[in-house]
Amino acid sequence: MTSRTRSHRFTVLSRALHWTMAAMVIAMLFIGVAMVVSPSAYHALLFIHRPLGIAVLALALVRVVNRLLHRPPPHPPTMSRPERALAIGSEYLLYGLLLVQPLVGWSMTSAAGNPVVLSGSLHLPDLLPPSPALYAALHQVHTILAYLLFFAFAAHLSAVLFHSLVLRDGLLDRMAFWSCARKKPQFTNDAEDSRPMSSRPLTSTDDRDVDSQRPE
Repeated sequence: MTSRTRSHRFTVLSRALHWTMAAMVIAMLFIGVAMVVSPSAYHALLFIHRPLGIAVLALALVRVVNRLLHRPPPHPPTMSRPERALAIGSEYLLYGLLLVQPLVGWSMTSAAGNPVVLSGSLHLPDLLPPSPALYAALHQVHTILAYLLFFAFAAHLSAVLFHSLVLRDGLLDRMAFWSCARKKPQFTNDAEDSRPMSSRPLTSTDDRDVDSQRPE
């Protein structure tokens, strides 16, 4: 890997955290939907949902610290200043959601009088005392944040796909472990091709064509 490639990419730890958390967030979204549409599997999925949410919180904290310690690579030149500001703002929004949403879920579970079980007898301490009113309010906040996280994640994914498949400006290369080939435009000299044959310089092929057309 060349020095130029390194300077245009996030650190290895940043990329590992990014893709690990992306997989975890996708899993959380699917589990959340399954908990709603499949009541019979609710409790089984809940035992996966809670520790996975705590794992997202822990990795989000690590990622924020890592982000503060390492300056990100520059954005591709195809992005204007407002687009760069929007990208940075959406990044901060995702960081905030990945920190707040698990904390709200943890607090909601405590307000319901249930522990957050990580494994076996290992569980987290309660953040709030049991309270049906607090539980109802936090449940509403948790639902709203889940929808906000979904739309923010979808917007982020759509922007990356647009830059990767349409603009092909190497934006994904900043976070990828693989090489993302950039599109190299191929220009054709349309003005020269549109000239009549009589005004073009003759090539050896053209000479042979002219000779073959001369009368014997």
